[in-house]
Amino acid sequence: MTATRLIAATDKLTATCEQLTFGAPITHTYHPLRYARRAHNKYLRQFGDGTKRTLFWGMNPGPWGMTQTGVPFGEVAAVRDWMKICEAPQQQPDTHPARPILGFDCPRSEVSGRRLWDLFAQEYKTAAAFFSDHLVLNYCPLLFLSAEGKRCTNITPDKLSPAEKTPLFEACDIFLRRVVDILQPQYLIGVGGFAETRLLTLFSDSDITIGKILHPSPANPAANRGFATTATAQLQTLGVWQTPTQY
Repeated sequence: MTATRLIAATDKLTATCEQLTFGAPITHTYHPLRYARRAHNKYLRQFGDGTKRTLFWGMNPGPWGMTQTGVPFGEVAAVRDWMKICEAPQQQPDTHPARPILGFDCPRSEVSGRRLWDLFAQEYKTAAAFFSDHLVLNYCPLLFLSAEGKRCTNITPDKLSPAEKTPLFEACDIFLRRVVDILQPQYLIGVGGFAETRLLTLFSDSDITIGKILHPSPANPAANRGFATTATAQLQTLGVWQTPTQY
């Protein structure tokens, strides 16, 4: 079963990342593949079997999405209501008060995740229909925070020091290659420029079609002007989606 192989690859990534350390300005590192492992494994068991036509790759967990639910771009309502996954995480010991881990009780919505999963839900009537051909994963499994007093800021993986990025990216590259080997996709789609760059770095010489869609973050002005319309057009141009509504 491919889901079992995906879980094994994820466990290896988790073990490697737990050995890494990160210095200033990072004060907190969250690892949802560890404390929200039950939900993530359920996601893989439920939706990760079989080969996939398309793999979507994000950068790393968001504070109100995967950090809470263990599912990539894991906006609470989408994971709970559309995917039917609701597994309580174990509390991570070193959290910042401004970024608590509340799991499926989190009242905040992850805007990026809501936009992305809404796009997929509009195109495919059911989660089963979407996941029959697609899977969504993150390149890096860690959330990095820089906190000073009550203020807390996300640090994305591309902003790490070279000494910190090198071993982290090596582990994530191994994981990415392993997942592609397991699922044999025709398309690799980066959600945003960072993810596309990692895909091109590793697979530019392959026969896999590589592309990207607009990142749905509210920090991205273009996404605020119409993420769904732009992302749909990008996927149609790439050949991932052939018609406005397939199912």
